[in-house]
Amino acid sequence: MIKKVEHTALIVKDMDQSIEYYQRLFHFQLRIRGTTQARELAFLFHPNQPSFEIELIRDIESTNDYASKGIVNHLAFTVENIEECIDKLKQEGVTFLTETPNSSIDGGKTIFFYGPNEELLQLVQPVGR
Repeated sequence: MIKKVEHTALIVKDMDQSIEYYQRLFHFQLRIRGTTQARELAFLFHPNQPSFEIELIRDIESTNDYASKGIVNHLAFTVENIEECIDKLKQEGVTFLTETPNSSIDGGKTIFFYGPNEELLQLVQPVGR
């Protein structure tokens, strides 16, 4: 049966910009990057959780639009202190969808923002932190 979550795939418009964004803001590291006939791919991992990856996909041929196959609603990142993280990301030019974090159903805090390809991203401070 299922052992773990392998990766989540995000459709991107500019591969270089997307890799740099996830490396600079969230400290992801590039494991591999390559190109098939139809698309450019990159896999990134975070040193604190190397068994989970983000797959970035950019269609090369518009006749084989992989992006139309499905949508990932959002990608969430766990943080220790959401207010500190918000302040740091604002200094990097990130605009959040709300002025302040929202409460999650378990009492934690969450806030959403968009990445460079209009992918919906979320910060989560779990309850008790």
